[in-house]
Amino acid sequence: MTIYVTIMPNTQHAATTAPGPLVAALLYDGLCTFEFGITAEVFGLYRPEMGPGWYRFVSCAIEPGPLRAHGGFTITPDRGDDALDEADIIVVPGWKGANVPVPEALCAKLRAAHARGARLISICSGAFVLAATGLLNGRVATTHWRYATALQDRHPELTVDASVLYRAEGRIFTSAGSAAGIDLLIATVRDDFGSEAANSVARRLVVPAHRTGGQAQFLERPVPERPTGEIAPLLDKVRETLGQDWTTATMAAASGMSLRTFLRRFHEATGVSPGLWLVSERIEAAKALLTKQTFGIDVIAHAVGFGSGHALRKQFRKSTGLTPTEYRSRFLYHSAG
Repeated sequence: MTIYVTIMPNTQHAATTAPGPLVAALLYDGLCTFEFGITAEVFGLYRPEMGPGWYRFVSCAIEPGPLRAHGGFTITPDRGDDALDEADIIVVPGWKGANVPVPEALCAKLRAAHARGARLISICSGAFVLAATGLLNGRVATTHWRYATALQDRHPELTVDASVLYRAEGRIFTSAGSAAGIDLLIATVRDDFGSEAANSVARRLVVPAHRTGGQAQFLERPVPERPTGEIAPLLDKVRETLGQDWTTATMAAASGMSLRTFLRRFHEATGVSPGLWLVSERIEAAKALLTKQTFGIDVIAHAVGFGSGHALRKQFRKSTGLTPTEYRSRFLYHSAG
């Protein structure tokens, strides 16, 4: 069943307070519902506790209707794209897809808005829209890690940083996956109204006012094609005995190859050096123990072959952006029993 939803402007707040920044959120057919929802929640919710000058919010259609959103919604916008001509902040809540062209008319509107001083914000795949304007050329942007390669390939004139939750380049802001949009929107509140206001909004949302770390803590490790031949048995053996003092030399000896031959064939089979592969395997094993067991950090470090808690912490932070303790606090599995 189709549900018809009209997103009402924040007229009550606008009528009772001094005009604050006008936030315009784009609506389009195929709208990313969650990304739009968090934008409306942060900027469009009536917040009398914030006093005068809080945000005004408007949803604006960038194409003729009917506009359908994920989840079976049909949305009636407040206004058309004329709202972009006066908005102080424009939010792109995701986009239809990495391979869906961005209309030049929309790009022109966004370029004009930026030229007159408006801030542009994208959530998740909304970065494709901002990239299409050309305003990110020579700059650094982020998006969801799953889209990072596609964004970089489509727009080689910019640099994609898939390690962060959000990124600021002047008055252009990009964020990673959907929930990272909350981080960016709260940071926007902090920039405009201070930490107390940002903390208040975060409490209402029941989320942290600031998250440490970046996207690396959430990445799924790609599953490589399984190596065959002489290297495959060695990889299995090392994975089963990560706690041993494996070195490139001992791996070469276990394979019955000279060091030079081993290095060449290992790289051919895995695409990386033995040292990098070994650290990656040990990090993944440590993640599994951190999220399923309550062993101490030193115990886990020895179990996976890092030798000391200090070594594990150093490599773990380098790989994920978090300490092992921070990772455990976020992802530890608690059984129902």
